[in-house]
Amino acid sequence: MTHYAMVIDLNTCVGCNACMAACAMENQTPVWDKNKWRTYVHDKEIGLGSDVQRRFFPRLCNHCDNPPCMTVCPTGATQKKANGIVFVDQELCMGCGACAMACPYHARVPVTRRDMRQGREFYGSDYRRTSPSMDKCSFCDHLVEQGRKPACVETCVGSSRMFGDLDDPNDPVAQMVASGAARALMPHIGTRPNVYYIDDIRWRG
Repeated sequence: MTHYAMVIDLNTCVGCNACMAACAMENQTPVWDKNKWRTYVHDKEIGLGSDVQRRFFPRLCNHCDNPPCMTVCPTGATQKKANGIVFVDQELCMGCGACAMACPYHARVPVTRRDMRQGREFYGSDYRRTSPSMDKCSFCDHLVEQGRKPACVETCVGSSRMFGDLDDPNDPVAQMVASGAARALMPHIGTRPNVYYIDDIRWRG
């Protein structure tokens, strides 16, 4: 069975933010609000004194195998596909924000009616959202169903984002995760995330 995951190589991310732009345009997110991007690239300085390095740290929904956002959702709007992708059914979501409070990766944002009005103005007649709801990365499941990769992966100029099937032993993503070269954030909390990072990083929240 297919089990999708993403690997992000922090050594090759150049902080160009092409992933953010591609995600926003593909998924029609509220680009006018810096707190409502589905994916975000943090610009960090690591080290002390003369040993300071600038590193870029992309964040997004981790599509957990044990997603706390789904457990707390009172309407069943947060759902999980057989292939591991966690998504929000806009029509069922009442925007209570319980999922955002439960998510340890800070990957949930509200899309309001005001955002929708601005969205129709910004994206034009092709604007697809039909109701306000909580929003998050969906691994661009509509593209994945077409045999493509998420928009952020297709656009990454440094090829630092990789997308693949953990259940396929020949998939490079599965091999990197199995080897331990790619590691998940905060594995100790039991969410079993499916976004992995290459680098010796520790999440500071």
